[in-house]
Order: sequence, then C-alpha cells, then structure tokens
Amino acid sequence: MPSVKQVIDIVDQIAPFALAESWDNSGLQVGDPDWQVSRILVALDVTDRALAEAEKSGCDMLITHHPLIMSPEKQIDFSRMPGSAILISARSRIAVVSAHTNLDKAPDGLNDYLAKRLGFFCTDVFLADAMAHESLSQIQGLGRIGQLDEAMTLEKLACRIKEKLGISRVRLIGNPGNMVSTAAICSGSGGSLTTQFLDSGTDVYITGDLKYHEARDIESHGKSAVDVGHFSSEAIAVELLKNRLRQMFDAVKYDIMIDAYDQEQDPFLTI
Repeated sequence: MPSVKQVIDIVDQIAPFALAESWDNSGLQVGDPDWQVSRILVALDVTDRALAEAEKSGCDMLITHHPLIMSPEKQIDFSRMPGSAILISARSRIAVVSAHTNLDKAPDGLNDYLAKRLGFFCTDVFLADAMAHESLSQIQGLGRIGQLDEAMTLEKLACRIKEKLGISRVRLIGNPGNMVSTAAICSGSGGSLTTQFLDSGTDVYITGDLKYHEARDIESHGKSAVDVGHFSSEAIAVELLKNRLRQMFDAVKYDIMIDAYDQEQDPFLTI
C-alpha cells in the first residue's frame, strides 16, 4: 500500500504546497509519513465528527481543505480541539493532511472549480502571486477574473449562484437590476481584497465573509457583490479533491478507496 508521504506527494501534484501563503499551514497536520494508506476520507474541516467518521469507516487518512493547526499551540489538551483530533489521529493511526491556500491558488484548483461551477470563463488571476512559480505555466494565484457568456442582472446572477451551489440565500450589495458580465471570484473569506476588486475593473465581486464597511465601500463605488458565505464557497472543495485524487491514484495504480464526508454544515444558522 502507498504511504502517507506518497499520498502527500500526489496532493502536491494537484495543489503544489509551494503555492501556499506564508501564514498558511498546508500539508501534514498529524501522523507518520511512513504509515500505510488504503482508505481516505475527504472533508472541508478537521472536526471531531469527521475524524469519528474516518475512524468508523476504517480510514487511514483524513484530507481536508482547512488545516487543523493554524497557529502554534502552547498546550495539547485532549479534551478540546485540536488536542482531541490529535488524540484520535494517534490512537487510530489516521494521518491528517490539509490543502488550503495552495488548493485555492493552483491551476484547476478551487477558484477555477468555483468559477466554472458558476458559469464563468476564467480569463486571469484576481491577485497574482508576489513570487512567480516558473514551473507552473497556467493561471495561478488567489481568486480568478471571470467572464459570463452574456450579461445579466445582479439578481439573476444571484439566483444562478444559489442554484449552482445548492444554497437558499446569498447577500447582495448593489442594485439588483445592475447589469454584470465580469466578476472577481475569491473562495473563502475575500473581504480583505475589496480594494483589489474595486481596482480590477470587474462588475461584481463573488466571495464570502464581507464586512459592513467593505460592503459600504463597494456600494459607494457603484459596484456590486454577492456574498455567498465562507462555507458555501468552499464546500465544493470536497468533491474537487475526491475527483482529482481518484484520477491521480488511478494513473499511478494506487489501490486506495476515497470517501467524501457529506455531513458538514455551515456553522451559521439563519432563523
């Protein structure tokens, strides 16, 4: 059977870890690179429930988009996260691996996948890497600039986004009747890139986690935005990773089963 390290090498081919932001912690979170892998569970987040499902299903690895550990821990308390996850990982020999901003930025990564799901043709990177990676000739960097086949109202675009992402509501900024044909698209939390959106020349910003004053800035510039929520913009990473891993494993003849964890929900409840 392939080892944890060999699977990580495959993930690196899908989403090169060299692309990850400096503050990020993509890669091996917990486990031994020499452990063998026969079954993988793919999820958005490292949670006790996801690890319990991995343990129940006999998985040797949990691959997620969001990392388990983002900042140094001063103590490991097994009664709460991330300690509880570390305990399950060590007890059941389940390696935990994450592909975060490297998957966001990679060619054919999460932002390309999101743009295509919403019906946009990607024409450029929204925010290019500060350092070029010459080994990758395709589009890479945070977010994408996308073009619709035909212009439509902001309201119609919002309805399309809800349908394509399978969600019941989004937050709009701008006049619902505004015509839009180009978009800056950034999965996850894109509020910090509001200024870059306003300078991009695109009609609408599609992202998650926009704050009040960022919304006011967009509104004051006569621009539009669709806040789909952090979870909704990235939940599709699970099917993306599962599909890409299956292709790569088949190509190198790795006999590994892959399951998608489908019990995750947005932590925000609207009532």
